[in-house]
Amino acid sequence: MTSPLRVGIGGPVGSGKTALLDGLCKRLRNDYQVAAITNDIYTKEDAQFLIRSGALSEERIVGVETGGCPHTAIREDASINLAAISQIRKGGPGITRSDLLVINKIDLAPLVGASIEVMERDAKKMRGELPFLLTNLKMGLGLEDVAQFIGRWFR
Repeated sequence: MTSPLRVGIGGPVGSGKTALLDGLCKRLRNDYQVAAITNDIYTKEDAQFLIRSGALSEERIVGVETGGCPHTAIREDASINLAAISQIRKGGPGITRSDLLVINKIDLAPLVGASIEVMERDAKKMRGELPFLLTNLKMGLGLEDVAQFIGRWFR
């Protein structure tokens, strides 16, 4: 059996991470056993969004309430994520241990003074040789690249 593929999706609040996850789940669910773990501060809103949209069956979606900034919680104390991961055979914090990191909404970078080059440099620094992809779901850029990566993983 092939080990589970872990895809981490990064980006600031409102950048479209959940929309990207929704699209990926719907694109891949018929070909693969897909599960999703979402992070919110005090709610499970992202998980509920995925359930309402029909992205996956409810038992394949786990919403984690971090009680603080989800990104900080993942970096500094991943225990609540690791507990959720153990429920659906996934492992490791998204940025440093995922088999693929997806950074979405790169179209917003210039609008908020962020540099795509810096994002790429930081991803390489944090991930070493592990792969990452930059996406812009609004324009459809990168979704097929992510799907193809996943397809290659299981060949």
